[in-house]
Amino acid sequence: MNTLRNNVQLIGHLGQKPEIITLESGKKLAKFSIATNENFINAQGKKVEKTDWHNIIAWNKTAELAEMFLDKGKQIALSGKLSQRTWDDKDGNKRYITEIICNELVFLGVK
Repeated sequence: MNTLRNNVQLIGHLGQKPEIITLESGKKLAKFSIATNENFINAQGKKVEKTDWHNIIAWNKTAELAEMFLDKGKQIALSGKLSQRTWDDKDGNKRYITEIICNELVFLGVK
């Protein structure tokens, strides 16, 4: 059951090309977002499409794969874990973000 704790799996399309950051240590970090869509019929009988955006972080080899192969609009499947963090912005306001720390990527769709 431990493998089910804090495990996220998504299939979606990239909103933009990943932002790649190379740290002084040489480690790579990729930041990108994917959109997932859900279709349903509302109470009035109309079809509704709902889009959710997810912030993704990938490290090391996964970040290198993201840098080489991912581009805006590409469809991917990924697995990872949820992570929340907070920080104070330049105006002193507390900011919150939920991200998915990606540990596996699968490239979907046609080339």
